Amino acid sequence: MNWNYIIHIGIISCSLLVAALLRARIRFFQKYLIPAPIIAGIFLLVFYNFFAPMWNLESAYLGEMVYHLLNISFISMMLRVTGKRESKKNQKRVLAQNVTAVIGQYGLQCFFGLLATALLMYTVMPDLFPAIGFTLALGFELGPGQAFSIGSTWQQMGFEGGPSVGLTMAAIGFLLGSFGGVVLINQGIKKGWIGKEYLKNYEKERVKTGFFSRLQEKRPIGSYLSTDGESLDTLSYHIALIMMTYLVSWGFLTGLSALLGLIGPLGVELANSLWGINFIFSAFSALGVKMLLKLFKVETTIDNATCNRISGLSVDLTVAASLGAISLVAVRGYWLPILVLASVGAFITLVVLPAYTSRLYDDHQFYRMLLIYGTGTGTLPTGLALLRVVDPDFETPVLTDYLYSVGIVFLLAIPIILSVNLPAFSYTKGDPKLFWLAVGISGVYFFGALIAYMILSKKRAFSSPKTLFHILTDE
Repeated sequence: MNWNYIIHIGIISCSLLVAALLRARIRFFQKYLIPAPIIAGIFLLVFYNFFAPMWNLESAYLGEMVYHLLNISFISMMLRVTGKRESKKNQKRVLAQNVTAVIGQYGLQCFFGLLATALLMYTVMPDLFPAIGFTLALGFELGPGQAFSIGSTWQQMGFEGGPSVGLTMAAIGFLLGSFGGVVLINQGIKKGWIGKEYLKNYEKERVKTGFFSRLQEKRPIGSYLSTDGESLDTLSYHIALIMMTYLVSWGFLTGLSALLGLIGPLGVELANSLWGINFIFSAFSALGVKMLLKLFKVETTIDNATCNRISGLSVDLTVAASLGAISLVAVRGYWLPILVLASVGAFITLVVLPAYTSRLYDDHQFYRMLLIYGTGTGTLPTGLALLRVVDPDFETPVLTDYLYSVGIVFLLAIPIILSVNLPAFSYTKGDPKLFWLAVGISGVYFFGALIAYMILSKKRAFSSPKTLFHILTDE
């Protein structure tokens, strides 16, 4: 009987429980709002690098879990049923602002990540694998699942330690999101970017400890029942729906890979790269299943809150497992490019992002910036955690506006996601032009977002250049 996955899930679970208790007791973790999965991931990182080998436990299982959990989290998010939004005067403008802000992050991180890689390749590290420049955006903007998945594809193409480098960048992004987010919140309160009355939200006990009240009547409702347990439990129904959708995604990719294999070696290579971005096919499969449910008028059986819980479980396990899957031995040889790329990412998110978002938006500037900062360094849950500090009950339209822009951003980002293998192909085929083609595609995103920013911001675009965060005077 194979106990491997049960053992590894048990180890991750123990780490999460210990981390949650430490977060509830240690002020340092509370002060910087370090999520329990990150604390657990650090424990797992130490355990799997120094102690697990003694018991013949391999961290490879964690990497496989990260890959599947990522796809499951995408499916659970995309299956949620959203109602029609009420018409608002500035709805289209806010949508354009959100898309510009997020696509701007994609462009900045990809473009300057690749340029930093080119600088290293033409100076001190001529043998550096060119695709490493994309790990900045993969780890920061997309998250550990994508970083591991695509890094695994690159490893087959000659990037030794690719998955570990990708996971390391994601870990740095999570840490920067937590520590940097708290720094931004404190600066926002101190410099008047946000009203001091919101300091009380930051001081709430549940925000610090990570646990709600002991009194059951003071706890929020996490999900609703959509099925009668006598027939099928609601959680069972949703998990079955999600796993069926995942099977559809697997079947579609399997069939597509078989068709591409008929082309020859180039088709096989393309098919292998598509498995690295399985989350895209998983998301589209979820949209297809949701349309089918709407066609038969049974979409009301989907409970969004239950989907959120499943997504939250997947993300928590992904964050912890992704840190544990990092091989310190594999990463050691890439310390310089990791340091350079992390520094570039820190400057883009901590300096450039607040500067342009504060001049881009017409309202709720700090809230919108904070959400995009969290998603630009970690994942959507990171952004939600930061936003919840200043807007605990989501009373502002910030979150709703952002979610409505996700679909457009997702579609616009597909070309740049599909281009992530171009630098790797430039290595395997010995053709530098493919690397510079990837730089050019990233540049289109960067300059396109810059032009859109200048159109939307108008006179504010470059006003008060010495001020990091521009506060609207007409508010």
